[in-house]
Amino acid sequence: MHNFTPVASLFGGILIGLSAAMLMLLNGRIAGISGIVAGAIRPERGEWEWRIAFIAGLVAAGAIARMVAPAWLAIGITRSSATFLIAGLLVGVGTRLGSGCTSGHGVCGLSRGSIRSLAATATFMAAGVVTVFIANHLFGAQP
Repeated sequence: MHNFTPVASLFGGILIGLSAAMLMLLNGRIAGISGIVAGAIRPERGEWEWRIAFIAGLVAAGAIARMVAPAWLAIGITRSSATFLIAGLLVGVGTRLGSGCTSGHGVCGLSRGSIRSLAATATFMAAGVVTVFIANHLFGAQP
């Protein structure tokens, strides 16, 4: 736990929860990023604008945080670009297989008491733990 930051983590969690709640209250939509991005790629009538605004807000918030407090985003993960590419592709496949991502199931689904989201969240958390263990201990990769 080299990068544990309880205050920043609490603040970030509050912002994620508030944004998910606001999207549900104001738009009637689940804040599942993979679903929002998929809907922006293949939009239905009247669905494109809010999805693009949401994605632009995510990117803008990261860019602003990087300018205002770059230390908040500094992490010590040392992996190759190929590793990140493969990991990203596997996450994409997993979100399609699981009918949603960590934000849709873990944040929104669990807060609504969804049993399906509980199963999905338990599955992707377990898969993440196993993957990190294998990468760090069996293949000798350093975090």
